[in-house]
Amino acid sequence: MEDFQTLIDHLNGWSEASPLLASGTGIVALLAFAMLAHWVTRRVLIHNMARLAQETSTKWDDALTGHKLFRHLSHVLPALIFYFGINLFPGLPENVAKVLQNVTIAYGVLYVVLGAGSLLSAMNAIYETYPVSRERPIKGFVQIGKILIYGIGAVLVLAAIVDRSPLLFFSGLGALTAVLMLVFKDTLLSLVASVQIATSEILRVGDWVEVPQFGADGDVIDIALHTVKVRNWDKTVTTIPTHRFISDAFKNYRFMSMGSGRRIKRALYLDMSSVRFLSVAEVDSLREFALLRDYIDSKREALAKTNADLTGDGNVNARRLTNLGTFRAYVMAYLQHYDEVNQSMTLLVRQLDPGPQGLPLEIYAFTKTTEWAVHERVKADIFDHLIAIVPRFDLKIFQQPSGRDLVSLGVGSMSAKETPDA
Repeated sequence: MEDFQTLIDHLNGWSEASPLLASGTGIVALLAFAMLAHWVTRRVLIHNMARLAQETSTKWDDALTGHKLFRHLSHVLPALIFYFGINLFPGLPENVAKVLQNVTIAYGVLYVVLGAGSLLSAMNAIYETYPVSRERPIKGFVQIGKILIYGIGAVLVLAAIVDRSPLLFFSGLGALTAVLMLVFKDTLLSLVASVQIATSEILRVGDWVEVPQFGADGDVIDIALHTVKVRNWDKTVTTIPTHRFISDAFKNYRFMSMGSGRRIKRALYLDMSSVRFLSVAEVDSLREFALLRDYIDSKREALAKTNADLTGDGNVNARRLTNLGTFRAYVMAYLQHYDEVNQSMTLLVRQLDPGPQGLPLEIYAFTKTTEWAVHERVKADIFDHLIAIVPRFDLKIFQQPSGRDLVSLGVGSMSAKETPDA
C-alpha cells in the first residue's frame, strides 16, 4: 500500500514538473484505450450479433448487419471515450483540448451519419422483400433521404472542425440556391420523376418496356433516383435517366400482360394475278370443307336472288364467288373455331391496300394467353396452316424471286464457260 502511494506521489510530482509531457502521454494512453474499446466492440459484440442474425429466420437483422449499421455505430463509442476523457487532463492547453474535442465530435458525427445512411439502405432492403415493392418502389426516396442526411452531416462536420455554429452554414446556403439548383439539376429532375412514377404507377420493377431512344427493350430490374436499369432480351443492361421516363415516350407492355389476350397482327401477301372467279365444280369441291359449308350455302342462296333479275347467259354483271373471298371466309371460320383464339376480343380478317408485294390479307386477333412462348406458338400454328392450305384455293403467296426462280426462267443460267468473251 505504501509502495502504491509512493508511485502516485511520483506521478503527481512528474506531472507538476512536466505538465505538457504528462498530458501528451495521457492522451496517447486515452487514444489507445479508445481504440481497444473499439476493437473489443467489433470483435466481440458486432461479430456475435452478425452470427446471431444468420441463425435467426427473420430478415431485418440480416439487412441491418449486411449494410454495416452496427459497424458504423461502433466508431461512436471510442469517440465518446476520447471526448470525455480529455477533461481528465487539466494541464492540457485549452486551445489544444478544444481542437481535439472538435475533431472528435466531427469523427463521431461522421459515423452517425454513415449509420443513418446504412439504416435507410437496410429499410429499403427489407421493403423490397415484400411484393408491394414491385408496384411502389421507394429506392428513389431512400436515396433522396441519404443525400439530405449526408448534406446535413457534411455541414455538421465542417462546423465542428472550424468551431462555428451550424446555423451559420445553413444560412449561407440560401445565397447559393441558384448554384445548388444548377449543380443538382439532374437530381431535382429525378426526384420529381420518382414521385410521378411512384404515384401514377407508370413504371414498376419487372415491367417489360421498350425505349427506342436508348435502344432498350426488356425488363425493368431496378428503379433508382437517378437511373432506371433495363435488362434487354440479349441479357445486356441499359441504364436510362429516371426523368427521361417522364419527358420522353416509351412503351410499357405491363397492361398487355395483365389483359385477357395478346394481339396477333400479321398479313399474308397474295399474288393478285392469282385472284379469279370460281367455277361451279370448284365451289362444290370447296363445299367439302366443313368450315365453308354454311358460308357457301348462304352465299349461293344470296347470289341466286341477286342474279335472278339479270337476263342473258354469261352476264358479266352476275355476282360469283371468288377464290380470294372464299379463302377469306375460310380464314375467318378457322379462327372462330380455334380454341386458343380469344373470341371475346376483336377478330378481323381484312384486306389492306395492295402494293408492290401483292395484296395483304391481314389477320387481327388475340390469343387467350399473354404468355410470350404460347402466343408465338399459336401464331405460328395459324400461319403454318394457312400457308399450306392456300394452294387449295388456287391462290399464290407473293415473295421476291430467288436465284432458283431466275434459273428456272432461263435468266442467269449460262455457265462461266458459255459466257462470251468481252
